[in-house]
Amino acid sequence: MTRQAYSFVRTFAPEAARELCVDRHYLLCASAGALRLEAQGQAWLLPPARAALIEAGRPIRVSIPQPVTTASVLFDPAFAPAPPAPLTVFDLNPLARALVGECGAWGQGEQPLPEYARTLFAALAAVAWRLAERPSPVVVPSGRSPELRRALEVTEQRLAEELSFEDVAAAVGLSSRSLARRFEDETGMTWRAVLRRMRVLRAVEELAAGDTPVTAIAHRVGYTSLSAFNAAFLDLTGRTPTQYRSSFRP
Repeated sequence: MTRQAYSFVRTFAPEAARELCVDRHYLLCASAGALRLEAQGQAWLLPPARAALIEAGRPIRVSIPQPVTTASVLFDPAFAPAPPAPLTVFDLNPLARALVGECGAWGQGEQPLPEYARTLFAALAAVAWRLAERPSPVVVPSGRSPELRRALEVTEQRLAEELSFEDVAAAVGLSSRSLARRFEDETGMTWRAVLRRMRVLRAVEELAAGDTPVTAIAHRVGYTSLSAFNAAFLDLTGRTPTQYRSSFRP
């Protein structure tokens, strides 16, 4: 009989996107590096200090752009209720991080959990499920049609450039008007709004990867003005880049 909940820590090398689907509710946390998650037409970045809560039986796509160490906690659906949404990405608070660390003492096994461990896993579920009710706003659409997915790919590849919407439309073989309609119909956002989110997501990835100065990161993701970068980052995450980086290393 498999335990009602268990935890493990693993380190992964960079790899291309692959599908992940498990039969348990899955709390996935990056303790170093970053993961990219995609499901239901949207994409998230998972750096340290953030977690993803995935409902049992829900397939998602996972890619690893840089070496990453993850802490995973899996809950039997009979032990913990269904999460608020099939996939939610949210910031971990200090209590949740401490509980994830404490639960790491119990891996997969046949022996029942001792009462102390059951209490810890139940407390972690209660805290994580509550945090999942306030998901992170830093998410970008992944697109449904091949043309829009290509437009998003071109935009992401050229974040550091002075890219225009007309350049993107030409790259995918659509008129600017047709591509604008695709963005509105499939994402509910303009290309400019998606570009802004992509730049902030890339900045989060850079902040998690090392100690590159914030000014250099701003330039790498396409901002010529540090104040404009800070304003966009603060607007989408609720924190400045420096504050966000410090949350990775409590």
